[in-house]
Amino acid sequence: MKLNTGINEEKRIEIAKSLSELLAETYTLYLKTHKYHWNVTGPMFQTLHLMFEGQYTALALAVDEVAERIRVMDVKAPGSYTEFAEISRVKEDSSMDTEAQVMIKNLLGDHEQIVRTAKGILPLLEGANDEGTSSLLGSRIEYHEKTAWMLRSLIG
Repeated sequence: MKLNTGINEEKRIEIAKSLSELLAETYTLYLKTHKYHWNVTGPMFQTLHLMFEGQYTALALAVDEVAERIRVMDVKAPGSYTEFAEISRVKEDSSMDTEAQVMIKNLLGDHEQIVRTAKGILPLLEGANDEGTSSLLGSRIEYHEKTAWMLRSLIG
């Protein structure tokens, strides 16, 4: 059956495609944050270990929310490493020796990238009658801006 929720049909696919980019970036950041949680060392170990755990837990929930929003738009959500790597501007950290301060800087840059990606979707919503995506983006932007602020405060 054809989607009949009042979302502008001409914009629906473009919005879902942009949400797929947000999904890919969020999932890549989830993986990177989880890796950092496992591998952080140094004098800030306890603080960062717990902070990263809170962050990857929040990102895991966000991944599901974004993917489900894509499905609400009646579009298939990407879900493989290959698909994510192709469309994500957030990149993996393949190093096993990343220092804690570099981890913080990497995550800061990634959260800021996701804010830019989410804000880049907002103009697509003009005239689309898509309050659900608008609400989702607002909460994602708020989370990533706040997390970026917290990470930035740790940089000496």
